[in-house]
Amino acid sequence: MRSETSLRPVLLPACVAAIGGFLFGFDSGVINGAVGALSAAFGSSAAVTGFNVASMLLGCAAGAFLAGRASDAFGRRSALFGAAFLFAISAWGSGIAGGSIEFVIYRLIGGFAVGAASIICPAYIAEIAPAAIRGRLATLQQLAIVLGLFAAFLSNFIIARLAGGTSTVWLFGYQAWQWMFWVELIPSVAFFLGLLLIPESPRYLVTAGRHADAIRAHARLAPGADGQAHIAEISLSLDSGKKPAFRDLWDSVSRRLHPVVWVGIIIAALQQLVGINVVFYYGEVLWRAAGFSVTDALKINVIGGIINITATLVAIALIDRIGRKPLLLIGSIGMAVFLGVLAAVFSGAATGADGSLVLDSNHGTIALVAANLYIVCFGISWGPVMWVLLGEMFPNRLRGAALSLAGLVQWAANFAVTITFPLLLAGIGLGGAYGIYAVFAAFSAWYAWKFVRETKGRTLEQMSNG
Repeated sequence: MRSETSLRPVLLPACVAAIGGFLFGFDSGVINGAVGALSAAFGSSAAVTGFNVASMLLGCAAGAFLAGRASDAFGRRSALFGAAFLFAISAWGSGIAGGSIEFVIYRLIGGFAVGAASIICPAYIAEIAPAAIRGRLATLQQLAIVLGLFAAFLSNFIIARLAGGTSTVWLFGYQAWQWMFWVELIPSVAFFLGLLLIPESPRYLVTAGRHADAIRAHARLAPGADGQAHIAEISLSLDSGKKPAFRDLWDSVSRRLHPVVWVGIIIAALQQLVGINVVFYYGEVLWRAAGFSVTDALKINVIGGIINITATLVAIALIDRIGRKPLLLIGSIGMAVFLGVLAAVFSGAATGADGSLVLDSNHGTIALVAANLYIVCFGISWGPVMWVLLGEMFPNRLRGAALSLAGLVQWAANFAVTITFPLLLAGIGLGGAYGIYAVFAAFSAWYAWKFVRETKGRTLEQMSNG
């Protein structure tokens, strides 16, 4: 399982696992076009509306934290079946919710599924992929995420356009915003059915002591390769006869978290602290605050989604050629620059009589260009590379537990950024908010340079053995 000729047998399993990423993106982005309609439908205040948006992230944190351990206990594939089922429940329930409490419950369920998928999908792909192309295959997860975001933005735009608004009663007497959530049922069912076609991760099967099953799974993923030798190599990278556990994250000598676990935690947090999900979750609100109409704001979201997809395709082409660390550095520097430009533009914007920002055409163009270039920089770097690194940087014996902890931190940071943005918007304005995100982007460049190890071309067992 070490040459590019083995791409074909692993491509289908990788693509099926990546559907979890698509649902991750769709579930994260669908709320974007429904924020105003939810506020009107539930009669909620700005603070409650902000929690309605951010509530999913609490479920994401819980799902990510528990998913690694669940996948160690029951298998990567079994855990993904559970996530597919929860995605479907959340999609249906979010649309039928009659109030904020009911809506939050269903969004928490969806968040649990998103958190689980965010951790298990890249881990599964990394575990089945040949080392030479592992980066490209693992980046399918991020490509699927941005495709899911784009699909949510596009379906929101189409539904709102056909219905004549997000709060308008549309098909069968239901409002347009309800149909925005129900669209997600289609990929949820496709994900569940696709999981029936793929094998379990051989690395999980070895940790579970199912060596015969591991050899059979390996034969499906790498026909003609020496399965016995590879399974033996995996076994050597594990503590013999020992089940993975959270206590493995602590060094028995220093009694501190292993350094590699700290690196994973911090890069997981930094991916969110650069503010990317403010654009994705609050895109409509953000651009309306900058003076654009609702229709134009939704169009800008669609354009941003296309740019994000294109940037991720660039990352797929580059990640196994130039490596993970150079992409992180390039992206961090670019994000810091363009976030700084946005901070300057919005800090100098005038305020209209209704309290909204007023940008002249020149500054509006600069803001749009800078925002999209910021998305490009994120899309070629921290967007995909963070998930790739988390899937491959941890030793086999630590992977499930370390992914759980890193995933918890990533989603906690996501929640913190999302819930605080409306407060920053009201307190220090868009310019101040973007300034804070620019500082974190600059810090991420230093951190990547100082602490991130290159993983390009190394097998998971080589990394497990140092």
